[in-house]
Amino acid sequence: MAETAVCLGTFTAVKTLWEVRIHKINEELQREKEFRQRLLLVWEERAALAKLKEKVINEGGRAILRIEEEEWKTLPSCLLKLIHLQEWQLHRTSLQKIPQFIGRFHSLVVLDLSRNSIESVPKEIGQLTSLQELLLSYNRIKSVPKEISNCISLERLELAVNRSICDLPPQLSDLKKLSHIDLCMNQFTAIPPALLNMPNLEWLDMGGNKLQELPDTIDRMENLHTLWLQRNEINSLPEAIGNMKNLSTLVLSNNKLKDIPACMKNLTNLRFVNFRDNPLELEVTLPPCENTEEEEQQEMFGIDFMHMYIQESLKKTGMV
Repeated sequence: MAETAVCLGTFTAVKTLWEVRIHKINEELQREKEFRQRLLLVWEERAALAKLKEKVINEGGRAILRIEEEEWKTLPSCLLKLIHLQEWQLHRTSLQKIPQFIGRFHSLVVLDLSRNSIESVPKEIGQLTSLQELLLSYNRIKSVPKEISNCISLERLELAVNRSICDLPPQLSDLKKLSHIDLCMNQFTAIPPALLNMPNLEWLDMGGNKLQELPDTIDRMENLHTLWLQRNEINSLPEAIGNMKNLSTLVLSNNKLKDIPACMKNLTNLRFVNFRDNPLELEVTLPPCENTEEEEQQEMFGIDFMHMYIQESLKKTGMV
């Protein structure tokens, strides 16, 4: 029995010794694996950084990162080594996400990520206080973060053809320098109140949405000179539109307008208007032109048509 006990004790001791050795070997193998992974990551980042540096150009005194039609679904953190960049131009790269570290690029003046696969905009975007242009058209963005209102230098915002955006945060009215907004081909059913409170808004495209009417206070956009509203469902125009004295271009083609209100004749600065493809109730024919040059300049459903329509409409109602 004693001999058996000694044998068992020796076996247990040897087993324990081997288990300790095997554990140490496994730990060493794991450390070696982690070291190799870190080393691989370092080399990958170096390679990515070298590739990114090749894409940086100097143009007009700006350091610009320009990538066209290359696969960059994500942007590596090594991009922070190029913190001096003033402009990003990444088009057709299949980029799916704007990195959260975007907020550290305080020198950015232009962020152009059009024609990618971006689904959301990080709140860190609001840290870009020098940003003048934010171009995110042709993506898959569903909503606009309120933090964009902190981009106090923003002058141009383009969110066209995202197809899902239906509203803007009211905080965007704090952007006092914003003058150009493109929201065409989304899901807006009304002009967002934020737009009515932007003092310097001059150019607005909301074509290809689901607008059914314009707000009665549309004249609050008093500096607006260009308004694109084609391919909506607008069935009438408010009287207030006649107060938009700076309006020079108004596109209303492919809507559901049955009439042109007389107040439109008050738009003395209007140079181009388009009422084509609306179910207007009156049939108006413009008088024949005296020469070919005049005929070429005469735009059917344009300015001359509008004034003629209003005149015929007033005659019909006995107001002329």
